[in-house]
Amino acid sequence: MRNTEKVAGLLRRYVPILSWGPEYSRQMLASDLVAAVIVSIMLIPQALAYALLVGLPPQYGLYAAMAPLVLYAVFGTSRALAVGPVAMASLMTATAASQIAAAGTPEFVGATIALAMISGLLLLVMGILRLGFLANFLSHPVVSGFITAAAIQIAAGQLGPLLGIRTEGEELMHILVSLGRNLAQLNPWTAALGVIAIVFLLWARQGLRPLLLRMGLGERMGDILAKMGPAMIIVAATAAVAGLGLDEKGVKVLGAVPQGLPEIGLPPIEMGLWTKLLVPSFLICIVGYVESISVALTLAAKRRQRVDPDQELIALGMANLGAAVSSGFPVTGALSRSSVNFDAGAQTPAAGAFTAVGVAIATLFLTPWLFFLPKAVLGAIIIVAVLSLVDVGAIRRTWSYSRADFAAMAGTIGVTWVAGIEAGLLVGVGLSIFLHLYSTSRPHVAVVGQIPGTAHFRNVSRHQVVTSPRSCRFAWTPVCISRMRASSRN
Repeated sequence: MRNTEKVAGLLRRYVPILSWGPEYSRQMLASDLVAAVIVSIMLIPQALAYALLVGLPPQYGLYAAMAPLVLYAVFGTSRALAVGPVAMASLMTATAASQIAAAGTPEFVGATIALAMISGLLLLVMGILRLGFLANFLSHPVVSGFITAAAIQIAAGQLGPLLGIRTEGEELMHILVSLGRNLAQLNPWTAALGVIAIVFLLWARQGLRPLLLRMGLGERMGDILAKMGPAMIIVAATAAVAGLGLDEKGVKVLGAVPQGLPEIGLPPIEMGLWTKLLVPSFLICIVGYVESISVALTLAAKRRQRVDPDQELIALGMANLGAAVSSGFPVTGALSRSSVNFDAGAQTPAAGAFTAVGVAIATLFLTPWLFFLPKAVLGAIIIVAVLSLVDVGAIRRTWSYSRADFAAMAGTIGVTWVAGIEAGLLVGVGLSIFLHLYSTSRPHVAVVGQIPGTAHFRNVSRHQVVTSPRSCRFAWTPVCISRMRASSRN
């Protein structure tokens, strides 16, 4: 009997659905379904856009938004985290896979799927070994600087599709140089669609909901429709391209997107390939986990819920393994979709599984309608999504409270822009570890002395106190240093 209870407890620990599943109610089901509908509408265009960001055909983004969501619902502990393709992991995947083969080739596709498999295995092992604490070695300024730098680089990389200009290179400087060199290629129709899409998406974030409320819609319906900005601009832009024949005027469209669910199978298992992808996979793991656990903990705190950091490693590992066997690329928790999932009222991880069903339905029945979808609009969706990751305020705050942290942040940003995202992350990790070792090797030591005429003791650097001559023997405070200098002169 005792062994049975032990096994049951172990299963509930590693398979959290066994804990909340028996308590699932109709009210939870209704809330999760509403959240799933809203997130599905948001996820489908983002998944298509992130596949293009990786360098893959658009359907691979949809593939990466099905099995991973179902597996996270089984193994995850966050009740609001929305897992799937994200901008940061997509850019890192593109960078790593481009070192193996040219984008669009079968070898490139195999490399992206292998990255998901290796990342999943690494995360799974880290979770089983309970290594979630390793994320604490990454200092917040370095992580914030890296995310800001990468987000700006992603946005710059989408200026080409947004304006109808061909760009080259992966580093920010190369992208900007090629953008300026090829500015004469600008297609006015493409640029018009892209700029209109950006303006609408930015306005929809703040202005659409108040407008809907003034039109008489209820708050609940207004919230739901306000989250559908990307879907609205996609429908409008696709209709405009098809109706006006803009594809014949140089506007690049998505083209035929295959219908049907992804094939189930394993990625290429070659020792040479896996060796080359091991370090990039580890970096994708670290960035994805830090981003994911940060969002999960923040949302859980708002409802006083619990998130297990080590179990989240296992859940993200299983999600990436699910992506690998279903022709997907690396996935993690998404900040914007998780916030929408939370605000829409998701009660359990089942909302993610229902979202996967919505994506599957779209893959089976809606893809023919995407033929005339302009790529400029997908570029606009990516730009607006990553702009929320840019935190200029963090740079100012870091400068004000710590010059060392600011130097580490600035170094990470600079290397990312000049040498690429992988080099920037490696430098950031190295600087984080150095700062941690530096701070722990120089702990704060305070010498205290007695306030004359009292039984109270205070820091000698802040108060006029009486101390013993031997009190400065092992302390290097300004007061002690001045005393030692005076003593040496005497």
